[in-house]
Amino acid sequence: MNTIAVILINYNSAKYTIDCIKSIWDKTSSDLDYEIIVVDNKSEMDDLKLIDSFINEEKKSNLKLIKSQINTGFGGGNMIGAQVANAKYLAFINNDSIFINDCLSLLYNAMEANENYGVCGPKAYKEDGSILPTLDHYASLSKEFLGRSLLEKINPEKYPNRKKNYINHQKGQFVSGSFMMLRAIDFWNVGGFDTNIFLYHEETDLCKRINSLNKYSYLIPEAEFIHYHGASTPKSIAIKTELKLSQLYVIRKHYGYFKFKFLLTFFQLKYFFSSIFKPKYWSLFFVLIKGAHLSDSLKQKQTTK
Repeated sequence: MNTIAVILINYNSAKYTIDCIKSIWDKTSSDLDYEIIVVDNKSEMDDLKLIDSFINEEKKSNLKLIKSQINTGFGGGNMIGAQVANAKYLAFINNDSIFINDCLSLLYNAMEANENYGVCGPKAYKEDGSILPTLDHYASLSKEFLGRSLLEKINPEKYPNRKKNYINHQKGQFVSGSFMMLRAIDFWNVGGFDTNIFLYHEETDLCKRINSLNKYSYLIPEAEFIHYHGASTPKSIAIKTELKLSQLYVIRKHYGYFKFKFLLTFFQLKYFFSSIFKPKYWSLFFVLIKGAHLSDSLKQKQTTK
């Protein structure tokens, strides 16, 4: 059994994936037993050939590629990788990431020393060197209507400042899905990622369930990496729609129908008026007015072709 299984999702971004793998090899201690599992989420053929050729040429026993026959999304792709992993810890890392130092060893050491550390993530930087928040606050009505900054001022213990340059380990509500490590036994004990969610809010949902084990999310600031934020998921109205569907799903799952319905009504009104001035929002409004059902998720539009 390996100490850590690193799981990367590739979707039409093989160059990022290859650079990420090289940075892991370059920065990770040779004393650490780890494997890297790349799950290709039905990329275009040219992109798949690029990552396939790279892995075949390297011929490393701890590097493997799994080719999904359909795009299963973030959570679904990671679940494919997790099911073939053979390790004590699972590290889910966005492929548009570059290690600055030995993140895997630093996170591993922190978690081995602290049993109540349920999910850990390193300090993240944007390409320009500015801090990209690792910790965040659960999806909630308070977060939606009051905003992160006000919550952090009202109750800094419950809502720690996301943008602060922490030096010591810092507890938060959840760790960004761009880089999160947790014990495999905890991951499976709570059921892993909820594959009803195609994209966004998967880490909110997972960390909230890990918290039910009386284990918590922590930033480990001595571990550092660069995240080319959003490089693997270009923005579009379809992606924004998916974000709202996932948010509403998580709210209903964890807080109940009334709060879901309240937020849905707010979004319906908000995007009705937004659509008047920005017609590109009409498609989002129509999905919301139909009830924001997961049948409108991008997950339902994936094919093997």
